[in-house]
Amino acid sequence: MIPSLTLSAIRGKMRLLADKKQAEILSRFFKTGPGEYGEGDIFLGIKVPQTRRLAREGQDLSFEYLESLLESPLHEERLLALLILVHQFQKGGEDSRRQAYLKGQI
Repeated sequence: MIPSLTLSAIRGKMRLLADKKQAEILSRFFKTGPGEYGEGDIFLGIKVPQTRRLAREGQDLSFEYLESLLESPLHEERLLALLILVHQFQKGGEDSRRQAYLKGQI
């Protein structure tokens, strides 16, 4: 399967959607300060509906790309990977579902 977007293209699109003020709000909401439950999590400030739209664009991303996104320090990149994995699980055959399930275990 040839992905519709490259990893760098999807990350570039995410950077275009980034909102510094929203990132500050999300960092406070998710309590990312020292000793808090979200300590160290980094936000781009992309709202979930925007991430869902981007997930539809990247629904054919390879598991290799998704793994890279899942390992990202950026909250929205990890969310994007999980949204795509859910889509691939729901739409795929048995082998695709197994791979999506296993990749989601990372």
